[in-house]
Amino acid sequence: MNALFSTANPLPRILLTPFDGPTRRRSINGFQLSSAEVDRFNVLLARIGGHALETDQLASAGRELSRPGPTDAAPPCIRQRLRWIAAVEQLLSDRQWQPANDAVDTAAAIVDYARSRDDLIPDWMPQVGRLDDAIVVESAWPKLAAEVDDYLDYVRVRSHEAHQRDRTPSGYAFSRADWEEVRYEQAALAQYQKHIRESSFLPGTSPIFRVH
Repeated sequence: MNALFSTANPLPRILLTPFDGPTRRRSINGFQLSSAEVDRFNVLLARIGGHALETDQLASAGRELSRPGPTDAAPPCIRQRLRWIAAVEQLLSDRQWQPANDAVDTAAAIVDYARSRDDLIPDWMPQVGRLDDAIVVESAWPKLAAEVDDYLDYVRVRSHEAHQRDRTPSGYAFSRADWEEVRYEQAALAQYQKHIRESSFLPGTSPIFRVH
């Protein structure tokens, strides 16, 4: 799996499992979460494979990620997931890549939400304004991670193949089927080379000498 998709920066634990406690908190840094908007958000999460979140979970996560001091920058866990969204957006906009059918709708839902100004937490909020975007892509990631990882490998292979022919990647016709063929050839070559290496270390047959 691409290092971009490591889980070194997890979202707050309270978001990761269904909530069974009382709902008391509704505010993130003075911004009041609307119950109706949370319900609408949960409809989207259910559609892309996530679980419903309570207002308390969202408010608690926002408070956990809000660091004291003058910084407005989002914490690492949000920044990382924004890079995931950027990769999904690149995948959808690349006309030479044919996404797997079961990934298209989910990918489009993520990008549409991230681009929308009508979202759960306003983007202008310092530090946590993109928390809802991060939650959306996190919820959908089990459906998309393998597809995005394949796409980024395709980009790498296309760039290499184009360079070998003194072409630019954008001007080089290279489909998903072409990528799959190259990857198959690479895998077959790697298997053959492994066989050769292992064979070279096998003990040779000892010569038989007979004395007459």
